[in-house]
This record gives sequence, structure tokens and C-alpha cells, in this order.
Amino acid sequence: MKRKRESIVRAATPDGQRAGEALIETIENQLRLNDPPEAREALERLLDLGETRENAMRYLGSVLATEVFYTLKNNEAFNRERYVGNLRALPELPDDE
Repeated sequence: MKRKRESIVRAATPDGQRAGEALIETIENQLRLNDPPEAREALERLLDLGETRENAMRYLGSVLATEVFYTLKNNEAFNRERYVGNLRALPELPDDE
């Protein structure tokens, strides 16, 4: 029987937990597909800076969450250039304008 891996997400509510896990799953898919390649580059950079993989994934998840929030708030399409730019800026986190 396969054991369920413990989640790196620690949300205060069940809905927040599901949303956080969906973000991490999306990041894992981006890493597996190397699309965008900047996600892997950001992960490797954060690991080189001494972050644990868990914390590095949280950083990437924060960037993705910021982009998703921005697109919903402003009724815009996902902006890959902005997303990639924010990945490249890590460990500096984007403003959640």
C-alpha cells in the first residue's frame, strides 16, 4: 500500500489547504515538464542559497499564487512573462498588487 506523502502546505482552512496543494502540484508539473525552464532554475538557485526543497517550493508557490491572484483580480489572462520575471527575482517575492 502506497503511503501518502506529507504535504508541505500548512493552511489554516481546508479550502486553503486544497488551494496550496494545487499550487504545489502545478509547480511539480512545471518542473517535470521543464515548462517554464525558469521554474527549475529558480528551484536550483534557491537550493544553492541554502533553502530546503520544501521552502524553495513554497517560494515558487508564492510566485504562482501571486500570478493567479493578479489574473483573477484584474480579469486578465495568465501573463507568462510576468510570471517568469518573478521566478527570476526569487528569493525576492513579488508584490501582490
